[in-house]
Amino acid sequence: MFTGIIEEIGTVKSVKHGSRSIVLRIGAEKILGDIHTGDSIAVNGVCLTVTDYDEKSFCADVMPETLHRSSLADLKTGGHVNLERAMAAGGRFGGHIVSGHIDGTGKIAGIRRDDNAVWFDISADKKILRYIVEKGSITIDGISLTVAGLTSDSFSVSIIPHTLSETILGEKIKGSMVNLENDIIGKYVEKLMLQSDEKNDGGRITLDFLAENGY
Repeated sequence: MFTGIIEEIGTVKSVKHGSRSIVLRIGAEKILGDIHTGDSIAVNGVCLTVTDYDEKSFCADVMPETLHRSSLADLKTGGHVNLERAMAAGGRFGGHIVSGHIDGTGKIAGIRRDDNAVWFDISADKKILRYIVEKGSITIDGISLTVAGLTSDSFSVSIIPHTLSETILGEKIKGSMVNLENDIIGKYVEKLMLQSDEKNDGGRITLDFLAENGY
């Protein structure tokens, strides 16, 4: 599990292409301090497993399903990525619950400055937008952010200077692709509602239904 609080900006050292997969080597500093083979690291919000490492970098395999759902296929040598280690037991929960399992990608439709903040308008598929609510949480390239605006085909976030300087959002331009992960709570609620519809006439949630599902 991750929190969406980026620890470090890494640099892509190499991208080795297979027939439908890739192997990434990513240069880093801070996150390598206690790294081990098998550790989970979120790379632009995508949970990857460390397969090899040295004092300056680590390697991770990216399978076809991940390439299909995320923007990792567009990474090039020399490019930058957001990095976050899995949350340690007892660590501070600064963002929100982030699984590192990307729901899909969005496109930056607009960037505009508002005093010390910068607004990003993100267009996305309706299957992603259905789980987004104003003032709710969204993960963009691994960054935990608050939704500040919502339309039928896009949503907006307002970024403070610190986030721009400590993540790769400051490098993005109009038209850039970003990885999106919805708040997992909304997906669980929808699943429970569908189960309730199947078990109860009219879809009414009852005390018995909640008890059956561990609440």
